[in-house]
Amino acid sequence: MRQNIVAGNWKMNKNLEEGLELAKELNDILKANKPNCKVVIGTPFIHLSKVAEIVDKELIGVSAQNCADKVSGAYTGEVSASMVKSTGVDYVILGHSERRSYYGETNEILKEKVDLALANDLTPIFCIGEVLEEREAEKHFEVVKSQIEEGLFHLSAETFGKIVLAYEPVWAIGTGKTASPEQAQEIHAFIRKTVAEKYGKEVADNTSILYGGSCKPSNAKELFANADVDGGLIGGAALKAEDFVGIISAF
Repeated sequence: MRQNIVAGNWKMNKNLEEGLELAKELNDILKANKPNCKVVIGTPFIHLSKVAEIVDKELIGVSAQNCADKVSGAYTGEVSASMVKSTGVDYVILGHSERRSYYGETNEILKEKVDLALANDLTPIFCIGEVLEEREAEKHFEVVKSQIEEGLFHLSAETFGKIVLAYEPVWAIGTGKTASPEQAQEIHAFIRKTVAEKYGKEVADNTSILYGGSCKPSNAKELFANADVDGGLIGGAALKAEDFVGIISAF
């Protein structure tokens, strides 16, 4: 059976002291009230090793927000998958819409990152999703399918089973437009169908697909009630323990 997962993406927020404080607060809350889903926090690189030390890994998984598409070498400022793994974490977010948009990450680059993450025993949380122009042109199915095919479909069925997918309706983030629970379910069902066509129903049914579009304590329960929405990749609401726990409690 696939896991329900609530993953927080801190993005470029929280200095080291603030990050450790948030991780400890979250750990204490979840220790007192065990969650009904897998919880993951995606922190900046500088937090990883210390956060991995202070949280109970039975309660909270820790994730990097990115890794390099190279093994090692003269790549100033980059952090390799093996470096990420050495901090004691188990996950890495790859292909986030901000990385694709601001830093020009292509499906080909992400394919390399996925392979290196898996080779270092990291679970990729692989992000997919369309921008406003693509949604308005009704190309969202086409865009999402190509991101999955070009970034992941070189994997064997067994290896694909280690991937977590996260759908981001980029068009509904910071635009004033809102993706409805029905729209979320529609695209998630399409994603699962796309996986099933390649790897079969069993692999598709066991793949966790998270929703990454402005999920809050107020709408999480409605979103997570959809058959093909297996949790969320949470941005702003992951920066306050109370808000993040409110979303976790939707399960």
